[in-house]
Amino acid sequence: MTEITNFRGESTPNSARDQAEAEVADLIARVGERVRAARQRRGIPRRVLSEISGVSPRYLAQLEAGEGNISIGLLQRVAIALDHRIEWLVGEDDPWSSDAMRVADLYRVAGMETQAEVLRLLSPAPSLAARAGRICLVGLRGAGKSTLGQRLGAALGLPFVELNDEIEDQAGMPVAEVMALYGQEGYRKLEAQAVARIVATHDALVLAVAGGIVAEPETYKTLLAHFHTVWLRASPVEHMERVRAQGDERPMAGNPEAMEELRSILTSREALYGKAEAQIDTSGQSVEASLVQLTRLVRERGYLN
Repeated sequence: MTEITNFRGESTPNSARDQAEAEVADLIARVGERVRAARQRRGIPRRVLSEISGVSPRYLAQLEAGEGNISIGLLQRVAIALDHRIEWLVGEDDPWSSDAMRVADLYRVAGMETQAEVLRLLSPAPSLAARAGRICLVGLRGAGKSTLGQRLGAALGLPFVELNDEIEDQAGMPVAEVMALYGQEGYRKLEAQAVARIVATHDALVLAVAGGIVAEPETYKTLLAHFHTVWLRASPVEHMERVRAQGDERPMAGNPEAMEELRSILTSREALYGKAEAQIDTSGQSVEASLVQLTRLVRERGYLN
């Protein structure tokens, strides 16, 4: 028999294999029980469910008996035929008695304000001690993170750090080469390590991060927990104009749809940026005016206390 290995090529102990097999068996039994219960609640004979889903009656009988190792594709057909979401059939929580799943369903259809309030109530706020005097500026490229971050640091007597500079120091090469050699995944790992290193070595600073860091859940969670985060907002047009004013024509070069893509990125990240502790709209404002607003926010909210 071929030796079973994990993704690193290491041998998997028999006990771990036995546990995995037991969990698979439990899952198959749970899915079968859920399908049978859902079908009976809706009063659908197995033959009718077979006709609607395209899964044979014999296979459905094996599935409901906990003997059918159904594929994801076929199970999705069954879920659709039962007017269920597939996660209701495979999750550990019983969809008919779980308060957690009921809350999740209500959350999905609630308005944005209700969802925000639910998250506020359910998410314990990080202690002020955990954030210390660390301030992190987030937002799309061209929002003013570097310019305002450097000036804010000077005004408050704090060091200013560009996260990409930390990554380059750690990697010993420019970010572009990191991306070329190690790809997005390699860059994200270095990014997470750089954030952890800054938290461990700085109690007070102003940090500017790349716009896409909010799409990396664990790294962004670390930022939110250990920094006073401020989202610097701007209109898509101003984002693009500021980048071009810096002498970078790449966003528009050979890409007539660049502006539409930028709008799409901004829209897709708005909810993530919105998790920041505060936000400032820099649209139509001079650097000096934005700096005054940002400095006032930091002082009034006691980010350095």
